[in-house]
Amino acid sequence: MDIGVEFWKNHWGGKTTEIKNTYTKHSPLGHYFLLPNEIFTLGLSPGELSVYTYLIFCEDRKTHQCWPSIGRISQNTGMSANTIAKYIRQLEEKLLIQVEPTKVHTKSGEVRNGTLQFTIRPIQEAVDYKLEKELAALPEKKRARKRR
Repeated sequence: MDIGVEFWKNHWGGKTTEIKNTYTKHSPLGHYFLLPNEIFTLGLSPGELSVYTYLIFCEDRKTHQCWPSIGRISQNTGMSANTIAKYIRQLEEKLLIQVEPTKVHTKSGEVRNGTLQFTIRPIQEAVDYKLEKELAALPEKKRARKRR
């Protein structure tokens, strides 16, 4: 049985083994995106993970920003607008995203609220923040007195 094993030179000059996955087919057009592995260490709820994943999907890879409306996120995740808003606040509290309101100028010259601008923050900031919170929650050890 051929499992598609090939040997390649890695970037240090040694050989590396690559096993081709013959069970799933990737889109030849490249219609997929990656999530950082660390996202699974943050203890996100399924809803938070779904909203974060959708924001990553929409993200401009150069600026790390996106502007999907709450309605669009709701439509694509199957959650209500209020639930989406709750998860956005939670993702912001966990330092995964930064949210800023935008303004739109209408043809009549009025200024109105636009969609929210989401900036995907570096994942390491969220990991460090979570670890700091966990460390702060640990009880301090009582110092043992030395007997003389």
